[in-house]
Amino acid sequence: MSEFYHVSVLLEECLEGLAIKPDGIYVDGTLGGAGHSSRIAARLTTGRLIGIDRDPVALKAAGERLAPYKDRVTLVHSNFCEIKQVLHDLDISGVDGILLDLGVSSPQLDDAQRGFSYMADAPLDMRMNSQDALSAYTVVNTWPQEELKRILYNYGEERYAPQIAAAICRKREVKPVETTLELVDIIRSAMPPAALREKQHPAKRSFQAIRIAVNDELGSVEKVMRDAVDCLNPGGRLAIITFHSLEDRIVKIGMADAAKGCTCPPNFPVCVCGNKPKVKPITRKPIVSGDEELQRNPRARSAKLRVCEKI
Repeated sequence: MSEFYHVSVLLEECLEGLAIKPDGIYVDGTLGGAGHSSRIAARLTTGRLIGIDRDPVALKAAGERLAPYKDRVTLVHSNFCEIKQVLHDLDISGVDGILLDLGVSSPQLDDAQRGFSYMADAPLDMRMNSQDALSAYTVVNTWPQEELKRILYNYGEERYAPQIAAAICRKREVKPVETTLELVDIIRSAMPPAALREKQHPAKRSFQAIRIAVNDELGSVEKVMRDAVDCLNPGGRLAIITFHSLEDRIVKIGMADAAKGCTCPPNFPVCVCGNKPKVKPITRKPIVSGDEELQRNPRARSAKLRVCEKI
């Protein structure tokens, strides 16, 4: 079997949140190692599971893991934000549940050659889909200094973004930055000694920011929040796991807007927009991992699960 293996976060909570029906149609938009999907598929009888992933390596591994349920599983190579088009292509008018786990799979982080890790030397890549044109090499070596500063600050919440962006640009004028550890050295050189002594690796925030930019992760979340509810049948559930504040804010606001309906200014005496609530929240506050899960999987520490149901 493929070495692609990922510890599923908030697994039982996701299954409960989706309220799976044996004859329902479900979408796992971020298939990964199929940890969540294998449990969903096991609960289906006449139902169907649509598994989507943009990473061909993950898709192949998931196919192996889901082989016992192949009669009820359809795998699609695509980005989760294209869910509406995927379902249209499959001639599916509505589904009973959608699951999105927005974390980067452990195998992607741990495979040094993918270029996600600041702990091992590899070509600058960071593409979740190796067929995409934009890579970390392009971002680091061609994007303007102001744009680098913007993504480091906005996507990585890196307080030394101006210094790091300037250091990258100085270095690439001499020669292109080609590997992950070259980039780590540049980041270190731009930070004060006190920052280098912090517990968190000095390159963690910058690598996160560049990865988000390469894969347009926030743009994908914004798009799926506009489309996902429309893909649900009445009573269908949308369950989303986020891992950092930027994603969680988009999901939180998207679900709240869908639950509110009316978009009229607060000072209007009556509603004139005519918009009705599309969903009701199932989780008033995000569900987080308990102590037992955190002991098994420290990467679950920042995970938040939000669930809503289509009205």
